[in-house]
Amino acid sequence: MAEDKKYNIIEFEELESTNARAKELAGQGAAAWTVVTAIRQTGGYGRKGNIWVSPAGGLYFSAVLPKSNVADLQILTILAAFCAAKTIKENCGIEPFVKLPNDVYINGKKVCGALTENVILGDEILSVIGIGVNTNVETFAGESAGATSLKIESGQTIDNRALLEQIIEQLKNVFKEISN
Repeated sequence: MAEDKKYNIIEFEELESTNARAKELAGQGAAAWTVVTAIRQTGGYGRKGNIWVSPAGGLYFSAVLPKSNVADLQILTILAAFCAAKTIKENCGIEPFVKLPNDVYINGKKVCGALTENVILGDEILSVIGIGVNTNVETFAGESAGATSLKIESGQTIDNRALLEQIIEQLKNVFKEISN
């Protein structure tokens, strides 16, 4: 486990779920913008408990969000999907499509998903946003056969750390706007 003070990023080789770990940390008082990443997840999930296959090569992370004026988790999820899509477009030159409320598609195939969940601490409600991006995954089978990756679509190897930091910056900018 390594920690980076710039974004308060905590990295793991493997977790069951970055969202589950980020919710646990939020419940223990972790600061806003504490970000949990994993090289692979063994129990990644999306909306309605749908499985998010998370092999090594993808970007899987969850962030403890600051308090905001937005009470509707679906709005936060939509904003996260748009932040991820914008970052993908800026980095890969690919035109993504956001399928509301939480998925990003390229050429009709899913490349990214977002999920927001709450942690309730007495009267306080904290939110955690999880984002999974198929960055450098090269093959998809079984339940993820309809997926694609940024590497497949762009022909480029993606720097997961750089993409992570850019998505976090996009999210931080959006939260500044909605929290004023």
